[in-house]
Amino acid sequence: MNRHIAFDRLHNFRDLGGYRTEDGRHLVRWGRLYRSDSLGKLGPAQAESDRARFEALGIRTVIDLRYAWEIEGKGRVPALPGLTYHNLSIEHRPYDQAALGSEVDPGPYLAERYMEVAEDGVKEIRQALDVIAADGGGPGGPVVFHCASGKDRTGLIAALVLSLVGVCEDDIVADFALTELATDRLCADWRAANPGREPAWPGYGRAPGAVMRLFLAALAEKYGSVRAYAAGQLGIDDAFVATLRAQLLVPAGEPELTFRRADEGDVEERLRDDGHGIDQSTSRP
Repeated sequence: MNRHIAFDRLHNFRDLGGYRTEDGRHLVRWGRLYRSDSLGKLGPAQAESDRARFEALGIRTVIDLRYAWEIEGKGRVPALPGLTYHNLSIEHRPYDQAALGSEVDPGPYLAERYMEVAEDGVKEIRQALDVIAADGGGPGGPVVFHCASGKDRTGLIAALVLSLVGVCEDDIVADFALTELATDRLCADWRAANPGREPAWPGYGRAPGAVMRLFLAALAEKYGSVRAYAAGQLGIDDAFVATLRAQLLVPAGEPELTFRRADEGDVEERLRDDGHGIDQSTSRP
């Protein structure tokens, strides 16, 4: 299964749908919640085809997890009609991954940084989860959240959401590690922005599953579980979790209602009143 959605400039845009809950009774809805690298790459200087692909997804809410200075330097998602934008910078202690020494082990190092974010950014994390719970399954349209590479801050929010709706740890770790499929392109972006240089850290752009595994273990060790962290630090109660599950989950095996935008191929479709009500027939064979 390929969760990555192809864009020219976005390298790590993924659908979080299809994950099964641990009890096997529900699946995360497809096409409702996305994670991505920086949507500033959709700006006016970039490929129009990427903006068209983005608009075709029907996304109505963007959660930008970056610092304000990152947005100022790299841009933000275009102000498209009907799009709601939230800037919620969940990280409070910036660090330069590309400049780290080769001796730094990605697993323990990044897990420690994630714990800092989980504790420093409780206000913004809760706000992000509030937006997802309100909009993630609603009629207003899908939600996407992103940071710069769509790996660390984005990975933390994805892990919390998937855990709260009941997805197992192995699937959460596997979802995190899917960034590895985008690593080469993310590193190429870094080189393009830093001509003649190479990242000093061999782990730059990497997303080994051990990072997420260690982070979830650290949350469990300190707070008892991810759910206990969410309750004690984020103020998330059973009612909130029930709302989040109702928005994002469907019973396993139950077909989801889907929609698509009309295109030229629908011109032949017609509605006609034959005097006995409306016959929704078609002239197609």
